[in-house]
Amino acid sequence: MEKQFVGWVIEEGIAIVTIDNPSSLNALNAATLTQLDKAFDQLAGNAEVKGVIITGGGEKSFVAGADINEFLQVKGDGAAGFMARGQRIFDKIEAFDRPVIAAVNGFALGGGNELAMCCDIRIAAENAVFGQPEVNLGIIPGYGGTQRLPRLIGPGKAKEIIFADERINAQEAFRIGLVQRVVPKGQAVEEAKKLMKKIMSKGPIAIRMAKKAINEGLGMSLREGLDLEGQCQGVCFGSEDKDEGAKAFLEKRPAHFKGR
Repeated sequence: MEKQFVGWVIEEGIAIVTIDNPSSLNALNAATLTQLDKAFDQLAGNAEVKGVIITGGGEKSFVAGADINEFLQVKGDGAAGFMARGQRIFDKIEAFDRPVIAAVNGFALGGGNELAMCCDIRIAAENAVFGQPEVNLGIIPGYGGTQRLPRLIGPGKAKEIIFADERINAQEAFRIGLVQRVVPKGQAVEEAKKLMKKIMSKGPIAIRMAKKAINEGLGMSLREGLDLEGQCQGVCFGSEDKDEGAKAFLEKRPAHFKGR
């Protein structure tokens, strides 16, 4: 029977996904990636799930990179295919049609930082450490680090972190915009739940369309992005939720959104 490194539970509509292999600091080996992929397939088909939180098991690590032993089996032309699998899984998480928050509870290095970056929002415990140490192994980030990191913090700072293996703490990560909140050690998941509940109180169609407009718009020209924004707004205006939101505002009462 395959050992389970990824588990999830649903609490009040929030799926909490835990990467749990503390002996390796929750490294992303092939089995862990497969299980993470399957978990998001299952969550995508579960109407009870309104949002997802990803965190690491134990107190030391969110995800501390990949399994280096597996790298030794990959040569030259095989690298693109090897990395493409992880990229596909991370793309799936980034494109998940409900909000995803990373609750970073410790080391987020290499693939761990890349996993956090494909989430919509990152909340870091004060003991969190971020970095892309791949150049120490003679390779580069391969699960999106060279692309998502400069988009989040700018190319100059991203190059400093990647070229020099500059590790940054939670406060510095907050200062440069890599994370959105910093909380005391052990409180990242609770803070993520609190934020997710606030998000879940809003119109779900609006949240989904806002995510689509932001994510897809980053790869477009401004004009194309504005056109996409208009299309997404059209979906919102065609929903019952829009009418409920407007009525609730005028009647000075909380809105009761139904996601349709």
